[in-house]
Amino acid sequence: MKKQLFLILGLTALLLASLATAGCSYKTTTAVPNTEPPATDGTTTIEPSSPQPPLPSIAAVVAQVKPSVVAINVEITTYDIYNQPVQERGAGSGWIVSDDGYIVTNNHVVEGADSVTVTLDDGSVFPAATVRTDPLTDLAVVKIDAHDLSAVSVGDSSKLSIGDWVVAVGNSLGMGTSATQGIVSALDVSLATSSGETVLGLIQTDAAINPGNSGGPLVNLSGEVVGINSIKISQVGVEGMGYAISINEAMPIIQQLIQTGYVVRPWLGIGAATVDQTVAMTYGLSTDKGVLVTSVADGSPASQAGLMAGDVITALDSKETDNLAEFVKTLNSYQIGQTVTITYFRGNAQNTTQATLAKSPTPQS
Repeated sequence: MKKQLFLILGLTALLLASLATAGCSYKTTTAVPNTEPPATDGTTTIEPSSPQPPLPSIAAVVAQVKPSVVAINVEITTYDIYNQPVQERGAGSGWIVSDDGYIVTNNHVVEGADSVTVTLDDGSVFPAATVRTDPLTDLAVVKIDAHDLSAVSVGDSSKLSIGDWVVAVGNSLGMGTSATQGIVSALDVSLATSSGETVLGLIQTDAAINPGNSGGPLVNLSGEVVGINSIKISQVGVEGMGYAISINEAMPIIQQLIQTGYVVRPWLGIGAATVDQTVAMTYGLSTDKGVLVTSVADGSPASQAGLMAGDVITALDSKETDNLAEFVKTLNSYQIGQTVTITYFRGNAQNTTQATLAKSPTPQS
């Protein structure tokens, strides 16, 4: 009996010692990395993603730019179906380009207005002393009798890249200054406006640009103006696209409007439209690209060069002009007084002529 008891106690002690030894070895065992190849049964191992950088805050940018952004209110006389005058009101935005009272906005904001008033960020209201416009680029400069204003910093739009963050600031919906944030979606865009003009060098952005934003600044994250909010696509099926005139395209125009009140360009003296397949078929043209001459001004360089309505211009010197945007851009690259060789079609015959570009007529003439 005693032998059996000693045997049981011995086996129990041996079992406890084995468990203790096993427990110690578990604690000190070093894990071996799994070097087996990944499973081939279609399953995917999800690795933890790295932390994403936070989106930039625009609060400091808006605080920097806001004192330079103004609201522009206009009154325009229209006529009802009984030919009775009706006063309509409109609102847009602008920004202070110099501390002595010059403000930049869009032509379409002030076009045809009987009166224009400017409301500064501090609530001060000033009537426009002068309004100078350039419909071709949809730009305008409004002068008010004020000094020591907070002018905004002007940037360099050539340094923009697709994907850069930008902020649109303006008098959205006529409800006071607000800001929207987005990225640069495309650069150097050409777009025809509702008036039939083609605006060049546009910046496309997904920052929301609503009625009232027109004329306000598009700024980079340094608070510098890189564009002027101008056009919003609002047709059915198109969402999230707004446009701004690049500041590098705009500043030479703005400077001329401030200095002389109008813009001087090389002038050929034609009315023109882009030729495409539809236009070519409609008018029986021998080419489906180029610029259709729709009118020729009397005494203009085009008239002196022998151009006529119905001609299709395809090149200036050796530079092909497949559409109106290319033609305007190329024409504006020349100097007043420079002679240019024009290649054009008249009927099925290709011809060349030369024209000496003149100074564009002033609005008064």
